[in-house]
Amino acid sequence: MKFGVTFRLAAFGVAVGVMGVLIVLITLASQHEAEELRSRLNTVDSESFGIAGQFKDRLRELNTLRLRTVIDHDDPAVWDQFLKGSQVLSLWLGQQAPKLTTEHEKSVLAQVTAAFGDYLTSTRAMRAMPPLTGEHAEELEEFNFRLKSQKLFDLGQKLAMAHYDSRNQLLRHANQTLTRLRELMLGLLALLFVFGVALAALAYRDLIVPLRVKLVESQSLVERNEKLASLGLLAAGVAHEVRNPLTAIKAAVFMQQKKFHPGTPEYADVELVQREILRLERIVTDFLQFARPAEPELTLIPAGAPLKETQAFLAPELARSNIRLVVEESAPAQIQADAEQIKQVLINLVQNAADSIGRDGVITLRARADKKHLAGRERNVVVLEVSDTGKGIPADVEKRLFDPFFTTKSTGTGLGLSIAACLVQKHGGALQYQTQMHRGTTFGIVLPEAGR
Repeated sequence: MKFGVTFRLAAFGVAVGVMGVLIVLITLASQHEAEELRSRLNTVDSESFGIAGQFKDRLRELNTLRLRTVIDHDDPAVWDQFLKGSQVLSLWLGQQAPKLTTEHEKSVLAQVTAAFGDYLTSTRAMRAMPPLTGEHAEELEEFNFRLKSQKLFDLGQKLAMAHYDSRNQLLRHANQTLTRLRELMLGLLALLFVFGVALAALAYRDLIVPLRVKLVESQSLVERNEKLASLGLLAAGVAHEVRNPLTAIKAAVFMQQKKFHPGTPEYADVELVQREILRLERIVTDFLQFARPAEPELTLIPAGAPLKETQAFLAPELARSNIRLVVEESAPAQIQADAEQIKQVLINLVQNAADSIGRDGVITLRARADKKHLAGRERNVVVLEVSDTGKGIPADVEKRLFDPFFTTKSTGTGLGLSIAACLVQKHGGALQYQTQMHRGTTFGIVLPEAGR
């Protein structure tokens, strides 16, 4: 995927994610606001009923004590109880001030406080005067007392109602806040929808469409590989049938060669026929090995052993083209492998490397420990590497590098790397490579390290 496409998708994804987070936060804030509002409303209702009930109860107790002071005018204990009761009510009024938030509530509380002060003043004045006598004096005093007491009761009820009415202001404020949050969330939902549509369109254009193209290409590749596999099996059958006649022809040519003297044109023709027969046998062998690869006979071997055997086998031949085949020293490691099959893979890779170099170069063999994913998990492996100083692999060749019957050589069958990859896979490993044009190529045979 190109960087620009990745960046746009990432930007859209981040924007959608941020809006999603904001919507969640707004939803949580709305729920919190609603819960807080419900709690405050419950508190206001409870406080309103509490104000009305508690004020009435305390004033009723105070009225009872006041009446006792009238009856027991000269009893100081009764007067002390009245004073203590008045202090309790005065303290209670002072405690209500922090609960009241509106100006109307504070105004009513001031009226209650003033009326209660007048109530206490009249009671102290009555206490200071001698007991009234006369037919209507006591009734007049009781009437005045009832007026002041009733006024206090009414103001207490008014204070409770004023506090209860403050819940309307609280509701208005909460509704405004919730409306703003709702509008903001609707706006974000609209933006989220727009961004989601844009993200879907971008993903379809830059991801789905290319994937569909790749799917069509993959299906074509699968069909081509199936045809190649069928062709390989057919070719293997033909090769098997060709092998027996070739053996007979080879024997007949060998017998005819004895009839000619070296240096004669007939002898040269026979040698040419023998070389072509050998080439045909090699092609037949490759076809059969590709169609029916032999199962490896695994044994415990040092990782460096196949490298040294390959060097001993091919170094003299490569020296004719001034190509040095060297083996680097490596840490000791062991692998479970079929030594002959691994050597066959190494020989194929070294010969390909030599073809890439042509003349005057170096091919390096090495074994190194590593950790790679094999069979779906990470494990310790040994990598047998073949590095060359050749021309590298062109991009158009890389695409078909492991395709059966694909070759850039005039005399090749195109099965060498396919057979090599198949043999390595049967060992539970993988064949990998890295290449740079005009710098060289490194092939790596990745095999599980023994006992790991």
